[in-house]
Amino acid sequence: MEKAEEILHYFEVDKMYNPFLLKGMDHTLKRIVRAINNREKIVLYGYYDVDSIISMSIIMLVLKYLNADVEYFIPDHFSENFEISPQYINNSIKYLGADLLLAIGCGTNSEDGICLCEKLGIDVIIVDYHMQHKKINNVLIVNPNQDGCKYPFKGLVGCGIVFKLCQAISTYYDMKCINKYLDLVAVGVISKTQRPYNENKILIEEGLKRLVTTNNYGINALIKLKGIKKIDYAAIKIISTSVEPTLNAVGRMDNAKIAVELFTTSDSYRALQIAKYLNNEVNGKQRIVNVY
Repeated sequence: MEKAEEILHYFEVDKMYNPFLLKGMDHTLKRIVRAINNREKIVLYGYYDVDSIISMSIIMLVLKYLNADVEYFIPDHFSENFEISPQYINNSIKYLGADLLLAIGCGTNSEDGICLCEKLGIDVIIVDYHMQHKKINNVLIVNPNQDGCKYPFKGLVGCGIVFKLCQAISTYYDMKCINKYLDLVAVGVISKTQRPYNENKILIEEGLKRLVTTNNYGINALIKLKGIKKIDYAAIKIISTSVEPTLNAVGRMDNAKIAVELFTTSDSYRALQIAKYLNNEVNGKQRIVNVY
């Protein structure tokens, strides 16, 4: 792992920063490798905006490719509090048998949730972009906006940070196919920023190249359903808005969990059915947008 920091050329994407410049990346990689190799139960804990849905889909695909024991959890109720809820740890996560919790796009300031995980013997890794307001011990954090992180670009969106983590994982397992997931990354970035610049812009541009020949069944189902003929910025925006989370009458999120399945399924028929369902949901219910 020590040599991984020296092989930026491995990723074949120009003008992007080395993922190991992110504070905590090396130790995070070691912990994830241990979990994969020892078949520990990894649970992804994410939220319901498009960026988080895409982020969880990317890391799910990578971990499943490596035959990891992994599943994901998304809270049911709409909330602007991007923290790890002790309630969900007690009521759900511990019953999944989690050995390692990966908080995706949340958790940087989740002192109570992290402390509870520690008591339950669950290790926690935070992969996030929110500003750090609390200093929390005994947790690994990959976040360009955490204290002491010298990563050059602080505006990297959540799925971009997750892709950086996947790049790091790919160096250990010699995964030459890691850039194929840039098709998903582009969808997530578009959902988060109106005027992408720096690495966010590069991720979209590189993602566009992969979208032309994507083999992701979920993306292809949405392209077919929406009648998209040309892959450009507008097309990515259409794909992104197709999976925006919706809120039902009792305040429960309807489609975030199934949207992850859309992008991770290996069944083209299933992907098309999910895409049709999501299309009906987005057209018929209240959208939740600009969730930060």
